[in-house]
Amino acid sequence: MEICPKCGLPKQACVCEQIVKSSQRIKVTAEKRKFGKITTQISGFEKGIDIKKIAKALKNELACGGTNKGDTIELQGDHRKKVKPILVSLGFDEESIED
Repeated sequence: MEICPKCGLPKQACVCEQIVKSSQRIKVTAEKRKFGKITTQISGFEKGIDIKKIAKALKNELACGGTNKGDTIELQGDHRKKVKPILVSLGFDEESIED
């Protein structure tokens, strides 16, 4: 059984990611790209968060394409209104998400 180096709990019971999720300052913005395409940018994630997993969940839920570049998630289309409830359901604090 693997033990988390930060909290000392087994990996299955590790609470590090929940603690990090509650202290985030996430910003959701839309940006116009080439040829008039709009993308939704979700930034402000700190280290200790699995951005790939969050990006995959958002893409599945919103039925859109996208990518993660560094600490930013980029989704195809304007999803500013829909992203916040999905992030809240993934364990982020509603107050920490700026539209």
